[in-house]
Amino acid sequence: MGLIQLLKSQFLSHLIFLYVFLASGLIVNLLQLCTLPLRLVSKKLARKINIRLCYSISSQLVVALEWWSGTECTLYTDPKSYPLYSKENSIAVLNHCSEIDFLCGWTFCERFGVLGSSKVLAKQELRYVPIIGWMWYFMEMVFCKRKWEEDRRTVAESLQNLHDYPENFWFLLFCEGTRFTPKKHEVSMQVAESKGLPKLKYHLLPRTKGFWVTVQNLRGTAAAVYDCTLNFRNKEAPTLLDILNGKKYHADLYVRRIPLELIPEGEAECAAWLHKLYQEKDSFQEHYTQKGCFPGPTVTHPRRPWALINWICWACVLLYPLGLLLVQLVSSGSILTILVSVIVTFAASLGGRWMIGQTETNRGSSYGNKEVPSKNN
Repeated sequence: MGLIQLLKSQFLSHLIFLYVFLASGLIVNLLQLCTLPLRLVSKKLARKINIRLCYSISSQLVVALEWWSGTECTLYTDPKSYPLYSKENSIAVLNHCSEIDFLCGWTFCERFGVLGSSKVLAKQELRYVPIIGWMWYFMEMVFCKRKWEEDRRTVAESLQNLHDYPENFWFLLFCEGTRFTPKKHEVSMQVAESKGLPKLKYHLLPRTKGFWVTVQNLRGTAAAVYDCTLNFRNKEAPTLLDILNGKKYHADLYVRRIPLELIPEGEAECAAWLHKLYQEKDSFQEHYTQKGCFPGPTVTHPRRPWALINWICWACVLLYPLGLLLVQLVSSGSILTILVSVIVTFAASLGGRWMIGQTETNRGSSYGNKEVPSKNN
């Protein structure tokens, strides 16, 4: 292990990264709160400001992946479709196989300049989580309770609110509904068998209702669906903690652009189309497993410096006063003050570790462990 790698794995390095993220995140949340009155005057301007504020938080996690761990990503896609990725609204359908799928999706968005405006379909509970959840609330993320009768109306309304969005956005969608695990896969394939659907080897059965509602309500707003299939070389399974420790990975991402007008409008026809899409995704995964690469040409898209510049600026602003405070604490000689500071630091560390823990596979959602074939699609 080299010296730099050793430094990256140290608790103090993680604490600095965590401090910058938490402190800047709370500041951004406060600034977002201040945009509420502005929204009454100019909805468009408030949205544009929130896009930049959102970027200043989200990009810090991209920095952890791209710059801190040095993880590389090879993009497999049609060179003719490639120029369109930064110029249109789209629905990105991703597979959900690792703890950092969302981070890879954000990195994809960052490289094409839409990270600040990207959207996701997230659990209702996440909107109450400080920093990320509050940021998503102001960014008009689409939240769901996973209760179809309620979600059908609220999700449709949230999506329709994006029709006049001032900048290009990607709507990131994990149609499997939850992260792939052997147990969930076994249950999912039992459901597939009961419905007479072809079994999948590398994916869970996709949730078609949410996809159909998304497509229907973004027609005329989104131009295409991006079918994204992600894999990590050498069958590695990266975690967010590995990324913080500076461990480097190599991701391969296969992207197909499918014009939205090619997707059927009827619910049953759209569901059949999505099932066929996942059968194709399964074949791409099989190709990758056998040959170590996806079919088709690769395109080189270098990382942009703006995420790193954003983090350096926040670090300079926040670490300098922290250093002065630490010097004053040590020079004061007050045991009580130093003890309180240590306790606060320890509590912040535990809070950060808790947030990381929510991404771990063994702490993932139980959604998908139990299915009722007659009610789920």
